[in-house]
Amino acid sequence: MKRSINIYILLLSAAASVLPSCKKEYPNLNGPTVEEYAKNASKDQLNGLIAGSLSGMRINDGIYLDAVGIIGREMYRFSNADPRYVSELLGSGSTTLNNTGFYITNPWASRYRVVKNCNGLIEAATNSTSITDEERKGYTGFGKTLKAFELLLNLNLTYTNGIRVDVADPNNLGPILNYDESINAISSLLDEAKTDLSGATVAFPLTDGFAGFDDAAGLTKFNRALAARVDVYRKQWATALTDLSESFFDLNGDFYLGVNEVFSTGSGDQLNPAYFDQNSSGEVRLAHPSYATDIAAGDDRIGKATLRNTPASDPSGLSSNRDVWVYTSSTAPIPMVRNEELILIYAEAKIQTNSLSEAVTALNVIRAGHNLSPYSGAVTQAALIDEMLKQRRFSLFYEGHRWIDVRRYDKLNTLPVDRPGDDVWSAMPIPQTEQ
Repeated sequence: MKRSINIYILLLSAAASVLPSCKKEYPNLNGPTVEEYAKNASKDQLNGLIAGSLSGMRINDGIYLDAVGIIGREMYRFSNADPRYVSELLGSGSTTLNNTGFYITNPWASRYRVVKNCNGLIEAATNSTSITDEERKGYTGFGKTLKAFELLLNLNLTYTNGIRVDVADPNNLGPILNYDESINAISSLLDEAKTDLSGATVAFPLTDGFAGFDDAAGLTKFNRALAARVDVYRKQWATALTDLSESFFDLNGDFYLGVNEVFSTGSGDQLNPAYFDQNSSGEVRLAHPSYATDIAAGDDRIGKATLRNTPASDPSGLSSNRDVWVYTSSTAPIPMVRNEELILIYAEAKIQTNSLSEAVTALNVIRAGHNLSPYSGAVTQAALIDEMLKQRRFSLFYEGHRWIDVRRYDKLNTLPVDRPGDDVWSAMPIPQTEQ
């Protein structure tokens, strides 16, 4: 964890390189220090910190989505380079998750690099005399929102093993908190960010992934959407409904309205790491066979798992005839949060507050949007929870939710086990370097 500061400096340097108009602002372009930013950063330097954070958020996205997708039995990853996708992540035989495994160490480190960058942004904006108080609130509110998002992704991996929330001083790291302490701290951080964004001015450019959400009002809606996700993880159902009302939630709106991480073929930019072409060989991402088996006839979400020309298999006997086809180009965006998830959060909160008819209405919006007839099952909490989880499974396929969803409803035992002796893990270990 202490080494993250070195990569933080690299992110700052990278940000500087794409902002030629502000190069004169950097005392040392090859490695500006945290202290140089913290003293009295210019607006261009603060914007560089934003650019570095947004760029860093995308690193190891593919590994994160693969890891939670494999454990959650959404998909397989066959890799000639690394058999651990089908051994350790699936609990083959006597194998277990390893605290030095790439599936935890790589995304864990990437998320904390961005957290460190956000801490630097918050400190620099707080101390800067080059911006107005309204602009300061914009920088700190946005930095805290991104920081909360990144911490949540790591907590999704380690779950009851917890995370570090206080990493402001790399030489004096805070303790690893348990799950409840961690998720409550993330919720509080989002609330702090919302307060900062109130009356703020957004003086920094954002990527196209924030189109429509690039002012203080839009970022507040983004913040509250993330807060609603955290609320249902905390079982704060009434609070989730309140936060949804302050987000961009729209029961009749575009399912894909939201905020995304974006990619491009531009020089120095990144391609979507979760994209593999259809009918690939060697390195492939395959939908778990149960996806096609369990989906209802006529459901258009089958298009997220397209038939291959030839099935793919591995030596252990795993096989699938469908590719994962969620990100359909190397520049396809990856959602951070979108309206279809918010509709399903609304349905979940309504179920849990016993407003069952309103929950059915929301679930029918999802069903109708995917060519399905209205829900005709039992209108009970238990039945509607199953229906809600089913719709989340297909709507949010390979977006990083399935494993977390079945885990928080104590339904890990419902996930398929494909080989004798395989395990369904509940949490990843804390990386060895943190212990």
